Amino acid sequence: MEAEILHSGFDGLRVTIETDIPPALREKLFAAKAEAIETNQEVILTFRDISLGVRRSGGMAFSAHTGEFGAEWYFLDPENRPKNNPGITVDFRAFLLATGGLRAAREHLDTCLTAFGLRWGEHQLRPTRVDFAIDFLAPWFEPDRAHLILPPQAKAVEFTGPADTETHAKGVRVTGLRAGKTESRQLVIYDKRTEAIQKGKVGAWGKIWNATRASMGKPPLDMKDPDQSRVWRFELRAGRKQLRDKFDIRGWSDLEASIGDVFQHFCKSIRYCIPITDQNRARWPTHELWTAVEQTIADNLQDSIAGVLPRDVKEANRQEHMEMLDRQLLGLFVSRAAASGIKTEGFPDFLADHILTLLRASDGHPVELDTRIAKAVARYRWT
Repeated sequence: MEAEILHSGFDGLRVTIETDIPPALREKLFAAKAEAIETNQEVILTFRDISLGVRRSGGMAFSAHTGEFGAEWYFLDPENRPKNNPGITVDFRAFLLATGGLRAAREHLDTCLTAFGLRWGEHQLRPTRVDFAIDFLAPWFEPDRAHLILPPQAKAVEFTGPADTETHAKGVRVTGLRAGKTESRQLVIYDKRTEAIQKGKVGAWGKIWNATRASMGKPPLDMKDPDQSRVWRFELRAGRKQLRDKFDIRGWSDLEASIGDVFQHFCKSIRYCIPITDQNRARWPTHELWTAVEQTIADNLQDSIAGVLPRDVKEANRQEHMEMLDRQLLGLFVSRAAASGIKTEGFPDFLADHILTLLRASDGHPVELDTRIAKAVARYRWT
């Protein structure tokens, strides 16, 4: 059955910045939050040409936003910031990313931070979550968790409404499927048309989808007829454990260079398939929509695909360095044997005996071995 791709691109991006807001901004946010608490409504704060909607929430911090085409901003109070917590968290809005992608997000970030009077460097920024979404016009489709091939220990649930509750009821139309965890990788397949209607955003998303339809010479969607306009979103979410721990994405340049690798690896780890009688699920054929997901990611993110995992590069560098050290050690032992007058046939025994001598010397060293090893570890990054 045929499906149309009505939209594809980044749908979520969250970054943290290890810095503090300046006193002038803190003072304004403090006053705006106090007013929001008193009036029980959002207060608009204009700070050097940037308009912030400041909320009453946030505890000891400040919660604000820069509009539907901006971002959610969470500022920790510099006078009450917990140790090792980033001072700023920025969660970019879906419409900003849908219309401008990563470039628009970076421009918005730079514009706001400059207006706030913040000086920061690449080493202070950490991407903690990235979402990529593909919207299919496929009224005939309904997700089924039995069709998912997941990594070990990954869980999947179906939901039938806005509250993501698991259901086993028969005769209830499944409106979504969620698998995995947000801190690592998570796939969400859901009825985007229904969600847009429920959240009052069908007009905005309708314009995005109909612009694609118009470019293909097709009429606008009849949003009143679900059998003709049901849009299914495949949303791939990469969290901190994937971005930082697996792919070593630690700044904006890393994000731009490697985010394609993240989502290509995602598509290999999780698959949506067509079940067959074969008991080996790995041999199940890939569903046509998942094939389209893979191809869309390859096309859209081709400039951000290096084709190799950072950990593989690090392991290769580490292995090469160990081999170099082994060659140096062998050369030193040969030189030490020659200095001791050891002949060729006596080298194996000399090597074994001298290792014991070195071990005793290590035991008598004035600095503890764990301290020396930790110091050596700190010298290597394997990049």
